[in-house]
Amino acid sequence: MTSYIGKDGRESVGIVTGTIDAPEGIIDLGSRYSSLRDLLADKDGLAYARSCLGNPPATNFVEASLLPVVPKPDKIFCVGVNFASHVKETGREVPTKPMIFLRFADSQVGANQDMLCPKVSDQFDYEGELAVIIGKRGRYVPVENALDYVAGYSCYNDGSVRDWQRHSQQFSPGKNFPRTGAFGPWMVTTDEIPNVGALSLKTRLNGQEVQTATLDDLIFDVPALIAYCSSFITLEPGDVIICGTTGGVGAFHQPPLWMKEGDTVEIEISGIGVLRNGIAKEAADFAIG
Repeated sequence: MTSYIGKDGRESVGIVTGTIDAPEGIIDLGSRYSSLRDLLADKDGLAYARSCLGNPPATNFVEASLLPVVPKPDKIFCVGVNFASHVKETGREVPTKPMIFLRFADSQVGANQDMLCPKVSDQFDYEGELAVIIGKRGRYVPVENALDYVAGYSCYNDGSVRDWQRHSQQFSPGKNFPRTGAFGPWMVTTDEIPNVGALSLKTRLNGQEVQTATLDDLIFDVPALIAYCSSFITLEPGDVIICGTTGGVGAFHQPPLWMKEGDTVEIEISGIGVLRNGIAKEAADFAIG
C-alpha cells in the first residue's frame, strides 16, 4: 500500500499492483479513506483493502507522485545506535535501553522525491533503516504479542545533518530539517514478511554499496522496540518506529562521505523494495518571513 497524489491533485491511499521489483499500478482507496493512517484506524481497513485487489488501477505507478508512506503520522520514533555494527564504528558502549528520539512529520519526503541538504551544512549523511508501521492502538504491549500491533514495514532514509546533530547530546536539530527523511515507496503488510529478522538491508550512494546488514543484527528487535515505546506512550494506528541504521554511515568513512547535490541514494530491504531519492541543495537565499 502507498500514499500518493493522484491525477486530480488529490492526496490518496492505494494498493500497489505488480511486484516489488516491477510495480505496475495503484488501486485507489480514496473514496473510503482519506489516508493510510485513516485506513489503519479502521479495524476493518486492511480487510477492505484486500477485498479491492481485483479492482482496476486508477493510475500507472510510474506516473504517481509518491508521498511518505504515512504522510502525517501522529508520532515518528527514531532509534539510535541499534545495530551492533553501528555501535562498533561509533565506539560507543552497547546500549542497555533503546535510545529514542523523535522526527517530525513535515521533515519527510516520499520515494522519488529529492531530499534536501540545508544551506547551513554540507554534512548530510544517509542512514538506511527499517520502518515499522503500527496498525492498532496499544499501551504496555507485551513483547510476545508485539507483532500483532504491526500493520506492515517500509524503507526509511533517516537523513542526518551531522554537525547539527552533534551540537549537543540531543539529536533532534540534526534530524528534523525539512525534506531530510525519506519514507517509502510503500508498506508491505506483515502477512508477506514471516520473519523480519531475516531481511537484509543495503544502502547505495550513486550505485556504490555503502551499507549492508541483516536485521538480526539489531540490538533491540521490533517486538522489544514496540514494548518499550508503548510503555511510555500510547501507540496509535499509523505511528512509525524507525529501527536504527547499520554500520557504514558516511560520517565514519575516511574521508567522510556526505550526500551532495546531484547524488542518488537507494535504501533496499529484501522483501520490501527500494526507496530511491535524489539529493538537492537548499537555495543559499532561502528564507521565510
